[in-house]
Amino acid sequence: MTKLPNTVCPLCWNPTSEAGLKQVDWLDPRVLSRIADRHPSWRREDGACPACVQEALLETLHAYGDAALHAGIQAVWPLDAEAAFGALPTPLRMHADPHYHGRGVTLALVDSAFYPHPDLTEAGNRIRAWADATREPVSALTFGRQQKPRWPGWNVGHPAQWHGLMTSAVAAGNGFLSHGLYCGLASKADVVLVQTRDEDGRITNATIARALEWLAARAEEFELHIVSLSVAGDPVESLAGNAVDEAVRRLVESNITVVAAAGNNGERHLLPPATAPGALTIGGIDDKNLFDHSEVELWHSNYGESVAGTLKPELVAPSIWLVAPLLPGTEQAAEALDLFARRSRGDAAGNPEIAPQIANEKLVTPYYKLVEGTSFAAPLVASTIACMLEANPGLTPAGIRRLLLAAAHPVAGAPVERQGAGALDSGRAVALALRARSERAHDSSEPARRPSTRKSRRNGRG
Repeated sequence: MTKLPNTVCPLCWNPTSEAGLKQVDWLDPRVLSRIADRHPSWRREDGACPACVQEALLETLHAYGDAALHAGIQAVWPLDAEAAFGALPTPLRMHADPHYHGRGVTLALVDSAFYPHPDLTEAGNRIRAWADATREPVSALTFGRQQKPRWPGWNVGHPAQWHGLMTSAVAAGNGFLSHGLYCGLASKADVVLVQTRDEDGRITNATIARALEWLAARAEEFELHIVSLSVAGDPVESLAGNAVDEAVRRLVESNITVVAAAGNNGERHLLPPATAPGALTIGGIDDKNLFDHSEVELWHSNYGESVAGTLKPELVAPSIWLVAPLLPGTEQAAEALDLFARRSRGDAAGNPEIAPQIANEKLVTPYYKLVEGTSFAAPLVASTIACMLEANPGLTPAGIRRLLLAAAHPVAGAPVERQGAGALDSGRAVALALRARSERAHDSSEPARRPSTRKSRRNGRG
């Protein structure tokens, strides 16, 4: 595991760097005032880590409105002095509510393969289980909070692991190797990881269905709330009754929300599980790494209809300019460390190849890079749902769908069949979830209380 500096943030006491502490220098006075209000003994010269600065920015955005800080943030980004590109962290670009991080929610990710990255295992392991669904019976391992998760082939450095690592970190990573900066929206959620890539390199409908059936059977054990699928199965002659769509239906009927990536070819062609009527199918947008909604354009994601005639996708979300970890122990990870080490020594001035190499590899820091695809748009929606459920545990899949669609921003000039209700707005979706909880409590004349078990959520209204 990478050793981080011994410097700690005076606000959260988490490890950071000297350069990271200096990020308060450019902050708007309103943000500085908010930090000082929360920490009366704090002084500006004490500094604050990027994660605490980002939290203060989000709180100020929510207090004063979007326009109050957008221009200032965009002008001085990157926040991390060691970053090569000014890629906005996910919580900021999604206007996330800083009070909700998916705590108490379990999210399952179905992908090719996975890696137990520090962003998921440090400061307490959040990987509840790993499973291999490529053969019957499904093999699985469960882990405790203090365990270091390990499973067969966990450290082989295969590209299939990198894909699953990136999707799981985009959803639920805590940004450990970036001092908390490049975290997912559901950075406090627990995860279950189910791999589906067989020895021949294929992901079949049979394997995806087996993965979903295994999750359904273990849902009570893991108190499972959400399943995110960043996989595509086989074409089917007839959508009606196909095994994957049926497995999705059973999960939704069990009060589990299912999210699926639409695919990346820009074609009117969908494959299971994106075809499932019960799933929220997620297409892509390019927000240009900007806050301005007017700059958003559709990304080249797939679209179509389900067997029920439902238009797909239901939503679109960022599919480019997303930051995710490099796979430790690989040549790419070693190259990134070397390039940034040479850059920090000033070698870039004498070696003009360093900057182009960093750009070509889309490296953001020594441990993170830019990624793209609807494989990452789907976990963004899934992590938003985790925050919605933390805010309002009584929501059902139908209620979650309704609120997400109501919160979305239509993409100007884009056809409905390619964007559904529009672009994901995480902060607004959580706000609507909170409103629904308040209205339910008012209607019942009882105070809103958080159910202590997953079973109690089944009686909630959406």
